[in-house]
Amino acid sequence: MDNIVEHIINERNGLDLNVYHVGMEKCTPGHHYGPAVRNHYLIHYVQKGQGTFYVGNKSYSLSKDQGFLICPDTITYYEASSSNPWEYMWVGFNGFKAESYLKYANITQENPTFVYDKDRALEECMSNMIAACKYKKSNEIRLKGLIHIFLSELIDNSNINGVEQKYPKDIYIRKAVEYITNNYARNITVRDIADYLCISRNYFCSIFKKAIGKPSQEYLIQYRMDKACEYMYNNDLSISDISHSVGYEDPFTFSKVFKKTKGLSPKQYRQCQQKSIEPKEAQK
Repeated sequence: MDNIVEHIINERNGLDLNVYHVGMEKCTPGHHYGPAVRNHYLIHYVQKGQGTFYVGNKSYSLSKDQGFLICPDTITYYEASSSNPWEYMWVGFNGFKAESYLKYANITQENPTFVYDKDRALEECMSNMIAACKYKKSNEIRLKGLIHIFLSELIDNSNINGVEQKYPKDIYIRKAVEYITNNYARNITVRDIADYLCISRNYFCSIFKKAIGKPSQEYLIQYRMDKACEYMYNNDLSISDISHSVGYEDPFTFSKVFKKTKGLSPKQYRQCQQKSIEPKEAQK
């Protein structure tokens, strides 16, 4: 009889990232699972021993500090060694962010295995997931936090040697736009965005302009000025307040950029709003 600890989590309401089940197992010699298909992502992380993972026409021999990914709707089979059976932990999850996070970690259907041997963070995180299941009211919140930490460790691990990972360009663009949306109020620069994506500034600027149709710096300024226009409707905010709210510490610099972008000074723009006149941007 295999030594199994597994927790099945009730269906979740969230859509971004959800844990379905988590557990650990000390397999008996030759213990196997499959061929089978899952309807979610499932990661196994080997703590001891050896085994083999089969997917498609490929097989992967795995041992301590290695792991493998099972993707939804994919036939897989895995088997413990007959002489040195593996012990592993696993977590099953899904959500619309799952695939993109796994791509950031460079763990995909085409590259389903990984090595994580820098520390015991993955093991500790999965143990904490198992422990979180005992909480009746807060386990969903705890598990959501832990699965994000778990995947972030895998993402950081993929860049452990400082090698610039090349992911699909659309992922870089989407994450860049998300970063701007979430951080425009801070004094961020194009360099900050590229550093966040872990790619060179030149490469980021090149792919962004091709995808969006305008330079990244222009997009960032335009986004800030559009948000400033929205804030103009709030009469409780001064021009200086609006300046700080869109990432400009100096209101004078903000006013210059605003006028260059919108064709009117912030004060003139607000006056037009109050008169119910639609301000017209300057002709480019």
